[in-house]
Amino acid sequence: MMRYVMLSVLCLLSFFVQAQELKLWYDKPASEWTEALPLGNSRLGAMVYGGPAEEELQLNEETFWAGSPYRNDNPDALKALPQIRRQVFQGNYMAAQKLVGQNFETPRNGMPYQTIGSLKMNFSGHEQVTDYYRELDIAKAVATVRYRVGEVGYTREAFASLVDDVIVIRLASDKPGQISFDLSFDSPLKHEVSVRKGNLYLRVKGNDHEGVPGKLYAETLVKAVNEGGALSFDKQKMTVRQADVVTLYVSAATNFVNYKDISGNGYKKALACLNSACKKDYSRARMEHEEKFQQMFGRVDLHIDSEDYSNEPTDVRIKQFNVRNDAGLATLLFQYGRYLLISSSLPGGQPANLQGIWNKEVVAPWDGKYTVNINLQMNYWPAEVTNLSECHEPLFRMLEELSEAGKETARVMYGCNGWVLHHNTDLWRCTGMVDKAFWGMWPNGGAWLCQHLWQHFLFTGDKEFLKAYYPVMKGAADFFMDFLVTHPAYGWLVTCPSNSPEHGPEGDEKKNAPSTIAGCTMDNQIAFELLSNTLCAARLLNEKESYMLRLQHKIDSLAPMQIGRYNQLQEWLEDVDNPEDKHRHISHAYGLYPGNQISPFRNPLLFQAVRNTLLQRGDEATGWSIGWKINLWARLLDGNHAYKIIGNLLKGRTYPNLFDAHPPFQIDGNFGYTAGVAEMLVQSQDEAVHLLPALPDVWKSGQVKGLKARGGFVVNMRWQGGQLLDAEVYSGLGGNLRLRSYVPLKGEGLVEAKGTNSNAYYQPTNIKSPLISKNITPKYPLLYRVYEYDLETLPDKSYKIERAFL
Repeated sequence: MMRYVMLSVLCLLSFFVQAQELKLWYDKPASEWTEALPLGNSRLGAMVYGGPAEEELQLNEETFWAGSPYRNDNPDALKALPQIRRQVFQGNYMAAQKLVGQNFETPRNGMPYQTIGSLKMNFSGHEQVTDYYRELDIAKAVATVRYRVGEVGYTREAFASLVDDVIVIRLASDKPGQISFDLSFDSPLKHEVSVRKGNLYLRVKGNDHEGVPGKLYAETLVKAVNEGGALSFDKQKMTVRQADVVTLYVSAATNFVNYKDISGNGYKKALACLNSACKKDYSRARMEHEEKFQQMFGRVDLHIDSEDYSNEPTDVRIKQFNVRNDAGLATLLFQYGRYLLISSSLPGGQPANLQGIWNKEVVAPWDGKYTVNINLQMNYWPAEVTNLSECHEPLFRMLEELSEAGKETARVMYGCNGWVLHHNTDLWRCTGMVDKAFWGMWPNGGAWLCQHLWQHFLFTGDKEFLKAYYPVMKGAADFFMDFLVTHPAYGWLVTCPSNSPEHGPEGDEKKNAPSTIAGCTMDNQIAFELLSNTLCAARLLNEKESYMLRLQHKIDSLAPMQIGRYNQLQEWLEDVDNPEDKHRHISHAYGLYPGNQISPFRNPLLFQAVRNTLLQRGDEATGWSIGWKINLWARLLDGNHAYKIIGNLLKGRTYPNLFDAHPPFQIDGNFGYTAGVAEMLVQSQDEAVHLLPALPDVWKSGQVKGLKARGGFVVNMRWQGGQLLDAEVYSGLGGNLRLRSYVPLKGEGLVEAKGTNSNAYYQPTNIKSPLISKNITPKYPLLYRVYEYDLETLPDKSYKIERAFL
């Protein structure tokens, strides 16, 4: 159903990039979780500490959550809705918010993602070591620990196999008979440890939570295959003595089948994976794992010239980033995001949650849920542009399930057709309001997530995919067409009640200010995009004309964006923005990124206004917000400012293992960074493929291979002196390729661009003209001159372009 660009298409000699060592490495073991190194195969996750005397692998399984199937719809919401709307329209926002709290809230605010516990290995006599070295090779997805005890050298390798669905650990030494250790399990949850069929066995019960009984069990097995020496067990421990080499296989599963069914047998599933994996020679198992990983990871290669600091430990490089040009660390962090996405989100699995799949807590930070007022979406921003389309699949499947669950919520709480999702969900696909009204009264989660369906289609051209997921888009649009209400003062269709995420005109929750309002700018942008994308899909799929006319009527009735008294993009219908407000959410910038409603060429006044908003909000924020700001400044075509934000991310918002620090750890900042670097190098949302749109001065020369653009294009290019040198573009679908560049170009078939791009995947977004405050003189942005060219392409063919000298 999905189209993927294979590496073989991209291996062009003229764009060969010398292989770099993409490794995180350290000269000491991890002393805390945010120093440990993550392994994952989407379903199983492990954090490897690398201790010589005590090794710990903290374990996760993607479906091990607290609770069991449940719902959190509040039937009181529907009858209270008219009164809430009246209070909002009368300006009584706190009164409206209190009514939301009384009628929309429930005791069930989502179930937490939970750890299985840890696998621990104790090595007696390894307390004093020399030549210690620990690494994670993200190009191979293998973690390695090396050290010496006296005259003996020890090596441990670990990987979460993408082929055999187990975690594999190999322990070896350079002298025979030196591998001796005790292996045990530990878990903070209720658990039992025993020996079954020659395996050490851990059974962990998921917790009850908020009145929902815990009915999931995580069942974990470890098998040891020793070469030489002796293997024995007692009731809760495995012992290996004087072996030459030991290979450990770790398998885990739960009884989860789907969000409505928990009738599975975790033990049988885990045992089957374990027994299958053990039949394979270790060298073959590792080779097959690396090959499958490389099939995805190797599609993109990035090299930016700078002094090489790879001989320094990664934690040292993080601390030094802002005092020198270490483009290698920027590249490593970019590829690390791709590594984490592959490792936490593969077809058939669950989407990456707030922690990806890596969590050591009984109750993860913010429960480790799927927060959908930006965070889950941010997890998938790199999927298409960095050539990992298949990593999007778990999110698409989740959307199908949410569209099923959300129909009942739409009917019971709003009396609407279609389906709805508020600002949070979990393994059990709850769709009612989560948390207090200040945060939770936000019925736009499903609408925003539907953007990912449309974007996948724009990148891949997969019409069968669009046909399969059109009902999900249509259901979200149907809800909005019923839910939108005419604002009595303005006459526009608006969402009511809602909020501009986690923010109110008077401040955030710390000021005890209300957030519940009508028709904030982000809501208008999301509604416009959802209805417009659904209309485009409906035309492609020959939907009924009457339905398309209804969509268009709703689009025409939405509020326009507005430029306020501080020359800013207004966050709300009223011009009440505070230019001193440094709130982490910049929700009204949605139309710039990840949306495509604000263009420097088609609506420059809005472009300048959103730039002013970003300047007013400032450059400091939580980790995920900094990740968003990188993308926003890239879309603002300001590479130097984007690079400044990168520096902020690596200054206090990045842990030693390169995990993003909210704090605490949230993986969305990692994914936001990776997407942001891609946006600095290639953009394709504004009618053209823009090459090097936001290159910072410090990245003077480099080369990249394999970044994707909408319309099925894949871009390889080189640059020198801060300017494009040459490029090669692969056309997967054919059609017109419009190129945009800051330097003139030449190439066979290249002609000066005229008129609207004929490529169907590049049709412009036609928004209403903004309303502008009468108290200001609107400003135009200062933009570099661009050169635009058209090139008619054929499917499955590559085209070379060079810089031209006028």
